[in-house]
Amino acid sequence: MWFMQSEFISGYNDHILVIATQIGTMGTMLQARKEEGMTSEPTFHVSVIFGKRDEPMLTACARQLIEHMSSSGSARPLVLSLGLKDHSMETLKGVVSSVLENRIW
Repeated sequence: MWFMQSEFISGYNDHILVIATQIGTMGTMLQARKEEGMTSEPTFHVSVIFGKRDEPMLTACARQLIEHMSSSGSARPLVLSLGLKDHSMETLKGVVSSVLENRIW
């Protein structure tokens, strides 16, 4: 079972901010956005702003969230802060589930 010490979700005019922490600090910051191109299918770009760049599960979490946000009609980018002790799939699924349950877009 995953445990989140604190979670914060806030919507701004130009982005959605999500902070999820088990360690009481911001942790790794990621930005995820949808990019419209010439093709009919959108592409999604995730980048690490600062923090752990060698954690593919964190990037996958951000990508899953931005895809859900986009399919729900939001065009705003996501800024995601993950301060996690445990980077397991179960923990990250819990983060995604919690954000989607409390969505503000």
